[in-house]
Amino acid sequence: MPLSLEQGRQPPIFLYNYHMHTIQKTTSIIAVFVACLTVPLQAADWPNWMGPTLNGVSAESGWSTDWPQDGLPVRWSKEIGTGFSSVSIVDGLLYSMGHADGKETVWCLNADDGTVVWSHSYPAELNANLYEGGPGATPTIDGEYVYTLSVDGRLICLQRKTGKVVWEQNLQQELGVPLHEWGFNSSPLILGKQLILQGGRIVSFDKLSGKKLWQTDKHTAGYGAVRSFTHDGESLLASLDCDGLRISRSDDATEVAFTPWKSPFRTNSTTPIIYGNRIYISTGYNVGCGLFEFNGKALKEIYSNKQMRNHFNNSILLNGNLYGMDGNSNLGRVVTLTCMDFDTGDVKWKQRGLGCGSLMVADEKLLILSEKGELVVAKASGESFEELARSKFLTGRCWTVPVLLNGKVYGRNAAGRLVCVELPRN
Repeated sequence: MPLSLEQGRQPPIFLYNYHMHTIQKTTSIIAVFVACLTVPLQAADWPNWMGPTLNGVSAESGWSTDWPQDGLPVRWSKEIGTGFSSVSIVDGLLYSMGHADGKETVWCLNADDGTVVWSHSYPAELNANLYEGGPGATPTIDGEYVYTLSVDGRLICLQRKTGKVVWEQNLQQELGVPLHEWGFNSSPLILGKQLILQGGRIVSFDKLSGKKLWQTDKHTAGYGAVRSFTHDGESLLASLDCDGLRISRSDDATEVAFTPWKSPFRTNSTTPIIYGNRIYISTGYNVGCGLFEFNGKALKEIYSNKQMRNHFNNSILLNGNLYGMDGNSNLGRVVTLTCMDFDTGDVKWKQRGLGCGSLMVADEKLLILSEKGELVVAKASGESFEELARSKFLTGRCWTVPVLLNGKVYGRNAAGRLVCVELPRN
């Protein structure tokens, strides 16, 4: 259930054609004509939760919002089991997770047609505590390996092309913590040689051997991912657990700064958004959001309010605006898609009707999956909500963020139906 620091865009891609020809008799004059052809920009891979820049923003363009009136045609669908794990895609291979019949399965599918390349299953708890349960962490791909975390704390490194297990750790045993109320849901972060996540402690493993490098003291578990950043040349980590926001050193787990940030039901499930020396967090159950400035030793609050209360899906930062779902899943009909000024916390607009859905950003547009399974595109603008396209996509409960990659949108529902549709091209 469940940012790179800059909202960078990839440079355009050009093809250069050189045409040389000879003019007149014995003396040849060679002229070079250069034609620059702009190619639709595509992001080749989406290797982990929130994408290659870890901020939910894609520079992919070339796709159209002129959608068929009867909805986007389904390219393929696959039943992968109960859960909320999103998809990661590298080299045309898609990875996700689901639970069925007492087992959890890591799936590797052909991203183009949905055929199974390999799968790896193991006994696991469903942990259906007031919701469907199942895995909530998204696979993380690094080099030739894929790293996955089960809802009951099984951390696995597999060869991404074959599914062969390289190493495995049981976090309940390794960290000396129980199965948390909402399970283990922290998508792994790769930082150099380290694999870092949280779940009752922040912990670092050697990504190749699985050897534990360090761990913090125990705290009340959170469910978001850990994020890395650099301050005055020092490599640091930001994490939100159910006690508060922590800043830790990435080399030895030393805590540098902490500010309390508690949820009444221990449900802090979002990932800190880092921009420069400022860190933004948000929590549901009427706790709200806060922006903090980090000076190297402490966290100073810039603002806090109750206008953005992310229950579990992150807001996305683009061009100084935050876009996210304000409200709780148990009151989905009054949840609003909200645009907030990152610097001030002022609300620019709100839009109802999407439930407790999720979103990513691509080509300066919001790609939204509503809680009831509609796929919606709107302008990423601080002026107002402007819908550009809408299509039926899924049924049932949809809390998991969709992924747009290479002209296709991938999304799943809680029951485990994974769907791929292809968008029209410009």
